[in-house]
Amino acid sequence: MKISKQNPHWQVVAASVCGTSHIKNKQLCQDAHHWQLLPGNVLVAAAADGAGSASLGKVGAMVAVETAIESLSLKDITRDSLADDETVQLLLTESLLAAKKAVEDEAAACQQQPQDLATTLIIAIASPEMVAATQIGDGMAVAKDHLGNLLALTIPNNGEYINETTFLTSPGALDTAQMRLWRETIVNVGLLTDGLQMLALNMVVGEPHKPFFFPLFDFVKNAEDQAEAKEQLVKFLSSERITQRTDDDLTLIIGAFNHL
Repeated sequence: MKISKQNPHWQVVAASVCGTSHIKNKQLCQDAHHWQLLPGNVLVAAAADGAGSASLGKVGAMVAVETAIESLSLKDITRDSLADDETVQLLLTESLLAAKKAVEDEAAACQQQPQDLATTLIIAIASPEMVAATQIGDGMAVAKDHLGNLLALTIPNNGEYINETTFLTSPGALDTAQMRLWRETIVNVGLLTDGLQMLALNMVVGEPHKPFFFPLFDFVKNAEDQAEAKEQLVKFLSSERITQRTDDDLTLIIGAFNHL
């Protein structure tokens, strides 16, 4: 699909690819993502990483992202309503709650325990004037403003031990949720699961790595065909440059707003 260049608009390219370790073990990709453009140039996006130790982690991830975005799409979200901080916080909280309930209901329907569908979850809402994100577990959400400032809206929550994290189905998970709102002229947003965080996060200073994000932001901004751009993103995520540094499943959602 060719992307219109006539009016101010979001361009979004997103992909989830199976990590080399999962391919080797003939396992499915446990990651999932979903996004939607709402009226008034409002972008809602979600990414999730199903727990490798959970028998239905992939199902949990899919249910979580789809429910989170459906929950937001059914709200009457406008750029005016997003001007109120409490409204934004409530929208994100309600989408987390909806996703958690949906995963628990799916577990019951499958005659499984909720932890068998354990998954992380990141949700973002963005307009040209603001961006907000919430997160349970690892992965991260970032945004760039019109001045080129790159901000980590959320950062990995790895618990006390490496590779340990909180899941949507964990006891007290909602109490651990990160949430951040940034009011600026937003140019880019990005969501990624933990497979990419070693490449995307400068661990020394705990800040997003500009050399990772900026070329991707430019790539999405200049994309002319959405299907072709997604194919290129999949190739990038599957490239030796990436797989030499991580063997985990990878999800990346990149949005670029063309203010014209």
